[in-house]
Amino acid sequence: MDFVILPLSGVLLRVVTSLPSVKDDWRAWLPQEKAEVFDAYAEQLEAVYTMFSIALNEAMELRRTGSLTKSYQAVCVTPALCSRLAVCLGALLRALAEHAKHYGTIPNAAPLDAANFKGAKEQRTARMSDLLSRVLLTQRSQFLHKIGTLEEMVGDLGKDFRHAAEDLGNGTSAQPNADWQAVDSVHYDLNTCLREGIVLLKSFLLVLPEDQLGAFQKTVRAQMQVPEPEVHHLLRRRRLASIGGQ
Repeated sequence: MDFVILPLSGVLLRVVTSLPSVKDDWRAWLPQEKAEVFDAYAEQLEAVYTMFSIALNEAMELRRTGSLTKSYQAVCVTPALCSRLAVCLGALLRALAEHAKHYGTIPNAAPLDAANFKGAKEQRTARMSDLLSRVLLTQRSQFLHKIGTLEEMVGDLGKDFRHAAEDLGNGTSAQPNADWQAVDSVHYDLNTCLREGIVLLKSFLLVLPEDQLGAFQKTVRAQMQVPEPEVHHLLRRRRLASIGGQ
């Protein structure tokens, strides 16, 4: 079994695959225009994730050090940041699926690995996705199934996070310890979904005909329904070294 290892906020994410081509896709060179598009979307997602992650980590650190009141105040800002990440990532995934369905542009896709997720529901979903990927006959069906699975997972995770974090912030949580564990688990699993999405984007751009690049960007903008923020400078130094191990 071959696998790709990506740093995942202090842990290792393994994108397991029996297809060496997925690993090759990540290491492959992109033409300049495609590389700029990839960097733009990946850095935008990284910036949104970083703001969410920093805010949540601060709240959890305050709780760890015994500053409970401040931790509840700090967690209040995280639902909006989590929702923004879920919306942006979901929009990119929908754009990939929409373009693939319309133009027939289908990249390589590796099955999800349950070991990369913390939540029991997400682990079950990943195992089912892995099972189905073994019986789906075409590369197109495998890619679209993975996209659909990730999109549904991101939406559910965003809702789960919002409910737990809002209960904590409002002081209405019946089980605070369980809710803190829930937001930590969702944070981890959203990060996994983000890394999977970025890998899919790279593979997609590799096989995307250059004359379709503009159409794809238009589809992304339509899915996001908002102008793309100028966030590239925030992570320019980091680039994508955080996932460059694939």
